[in-house]
Amino acid sequence: MSSALNSSSLQTTPSTPLALGEALGRCQTVRQKIYTFLLDPEVEGNKHQQVDGWISFLIIINLFALVVERIPAIFQAHEQLFHVFDVFSVIVFTIEYLMRLYLAPEDKEFKNKWSARGAYVLSPFAVIDFLAVAPFYFQAFLPIDLRVLRFLRLLRMLKLFRVLIPAYHEFMALNAKRTFRQKMYSIVFPSEYGGAIHDMFESLIAWWVVISVIAVVFESVESIHYVLSTQFLIIDSIAVGLFTVEYFLKLYTCVEDPVFKKWFSGRVKHSLKFSSIIDLLAIAPFFLELFLHHLFDLRFLRVFRLMRLLKITKQNNSTAVLKRVFTRETPILAAALFVMMLMVVLAASLAYLMEHDSQPDKYENIPSAVYWAVVTLSSVGYGDLTPVTPIGRIMTILMAVIGVGIFAIPSALLASSFSDELHSDKNNLGIALYNRLKQGLPIDLKNEFVINEGKRLNLSPEQLKGVIDKVLYEFNMSENLIPQPLRQIANNTDQALEHYVKKLSRIRQLGILIQHQPAETMQKLTELLSPSEAELWKQIQGSPQFLKT
Repeated sequence: MSSALNSSSLQTTPSTPLALGEALGRCQTVRQKIYTFLLDPEVEGNKHQQVDGWISFLIIINLFALVVERIPAIFQAHEQLFHVFDVFSVIVFTIEYLMRLYLAPEDKEFKNKWSARGAYVLSPFAVIDFLAVAPFYFQAFLPIDLRVLRFLRLLRMLKLFRVLIPAYHEFMALNAKRTFRQKMYSIVFPSEYGGAIHDMFESLIAWWVVISVIAVVFESVESIHYVLSTQFLIIDSIAVGLFTVEYFLKLYTCVEDPVFKKWFSGRVKHSLKFSSIIDLLAIAPFFLELFLHHLFDLRFLRVFRLMRLLKITKQNNSTAVLKRVFTRETPILAAALFVMMLMVVLAASLAYLMEHDSQPDKYENIPSAVYWAVVTLSSVGYGDLTPVTPIGRIMTILMAVIGVGIFAIPSALLASSFSDELHSDKNNLGIALYNRLKQGLPIDLKNEFVINEGKRLNLSPEQLKGVIDKVLYEFNMSENLIPQPLRQIANNTDQALEHYVKKLSRIRQLGILIQHQPAETMQKLTELLSPSEAELWKQIQGSPQFLKT
């Protein structure tokens, strides 16, 4: 959730924010510096996003704690811990409220009002912040029932409106004059119209996937299931309801995509996608068990709820990269797999021949010895099957040593290919950014194209900034080298080296192309060069055959 909230802050900031150092340099008072560093949304590089993200995360944890408190077996055993957490939360929310009250004169929304702090206190967000902590202080002066206090603590949820409302306004501005279906499409599918609302929706789905899978895992523990059976049912019902809404929204809006534009066949085509099948499998066990439990014993379907984890893979580009790696390295992996299978069969056959007479119950036949061969070659060595004959033990040593190399080949190959694929993606991003610069398009960290590409490649802001800086440097060097005379280039060592490298690369490319020209062309080139020039040409081109001194 915090990533989605951070995204909302990112999207709602102005397109040309001030740098933090420059903004702090303009500050004249301590109050201005604190506001600039912590809360000003128009300053790039400050802590505004982190403050909103952590406060929102604390709100979510408070709501979770409030739900868990209703479980007597947990609450009674850890009552003091829940109280400490509640006090900590109230202290944090109180500090936030007082800080915003103190800094209100620096906020553009209130600074020009009759009283900046008075206007802030009466603002909707300030009222929400006050209601989030007021019940805790009221209980010190008023005899509030514990159940009423728990209900009032739900008011902390309203603090989420501090990030939801700006995100909603941004979403409505992006989708002005668009149809309802188009708006829904921009929420459930990535698009330029989704903004922070789309990021929040994806984060909500991801969090509920994790929560529901954790519930499924702990539900298998009998002692926990006995205490939390009702809560597990509620969690599963909410998760299925949310995933069902997501599935049918995608089915309803997919026709906005040109690939699925036909109202019936387009939806059928979309429903047959791998990602759509995953979405369907995430909810199918619940409904099958709900409607068919009186006909069949379908409790075994509950384990298939773990397939909801696959929903997270759709939001992570790493799985797509891994798929490309497997596709690219299939021939080599197939060869390695063949060698592995050959070694397994050979080792199992030898183990059977050498150990069958001594241990007929364990090495009954070759198929039963395959288990021992796989465990030995993979260096796992469970120890439940061990040779007892001297020749069998010698063979085990050899198989273990050979297996270290044979079984390590696919892992090393995949690791290397995965790294190469990520490096290739980053290079392709650099090329795309370079082309955008040539077209006069922006490539800063606030540009939507750059943001989306960074998310797709799972690049942190620091890594993305590094790619942008490299592209900007190469672009500036390339552009600056063209119009300048050689004397001016020679005055700058970096430019001179860059110019030399580029020219040398062009000469090498030219030599490769010339090698495929008719013999007459190559002979003319040889005649035009002096012996020293021909020798230099040979060194640069790697001694091409058509040049002989």
